[in-house]
Amino acid sequence: MTTSTDDNIIDVPGNPRPDGARIIWFKGGGGRKLRACLVPAIADPARGTCIICPGRSEFIEKYFEVARDVQARGFAAIIIDWPGQGLSERLLDDRQKGHIDRFETFMDALHNGLEAMQDVLPRPYIALAHSMGGAIALAAIGQGLVKVDAAAFSAPMWGLPLGRMQRYFVWAMRVMGRSNDFAQKPGPPERFEENIVTHDKVRWTVHEDLTNAAPDLSLGPVTWGWLGASLDIVSRITQPAVLSKIDIPVFVASAAEEKLVDNRVHSDVAENLPNCEHIAVENAYHEILMETDDKRALFWAGFDRMLAKANI
Repeated sequence: MTTSTDDNIIDVPGNPRPDGARIIWFKGGGGRKLRACLVPAIADPARGTCIICPGRSEFIEKYFEVARDVQARGFAAIIIDWPGQGLSERLLDDRQKGHIDRFETFMDALHNGLEAMQDVLPRPYIALAHSMGGAIALAAIGQGLVKVDAAAFSAPMWGLPLGRMQRYFVWAMRVMGRSNDFAQKPGPPERFEENIVTHDKVRWTVHEDLTNAAPDLSLGPVTWGWLGASLDIVSRITQPAVLSKIDIPVFVASAAEEKLVDNRVHSDVAENLPNCEHIAVENAYHEILMETDDKRALFWAGFDRMLAKANI
């Protein structure tokens, strides 16, 4: 397998870079060194900038196809490796632990990255967020840390399918000082036949090829701290009083065969957003943007309807 890392971008066959993509390093909270990818518009003038917010355990290169899709629509794009993910600085010595202290660390990274690159990111801004990135983006928008003109969400992590006793256990582990411990021990490598994120083997394989080519991109299971921080943020961002103030056009796509996030919350959130379209993508697993072409097409059709509502 041919790979290239000379410019801090990992290249593997079948995952071409968006035209002009380049890596930018910037400072996050606590002075952490964070990695972002700037993808220029190929249209002149540019239609705006899509702020691509990946999910948990994901990284810049996994979103190259998505970035090419928005480039084809006339947009520039920025993709961020969240603190503790991708090639950004990790929070713990064990790189495999999927950890965060609090979601404000993610939100500050998003704010700082956009501030550092504002001179090269054409307006208007469009948020395009998946899973955990959906919690980060909604929180940042709701708190006014990020100003966008429209926002699209793919299988957003606005709720976790945990029962009352499981939530109590998360709280107890944090109280006992075990926030940095794995909540679940790492298991054997996953096979495509066992995966619960996509029906598309080619796109699933791209993720595997990237982490095999650059093991530092990989991330293992979550910690108790990550679970606790996630429960904290979703309880705050799903409050009707918060949502009612987000009056931009919003598009939400839920995966009908979802096994990772709580789809029931999507309907509740959509009902409390003043200008929101919510659809369920039939037969789709969690990673709608990495699904088969027919399922991805439903997302992009909704994305385009959102842009029309926003007059972008």
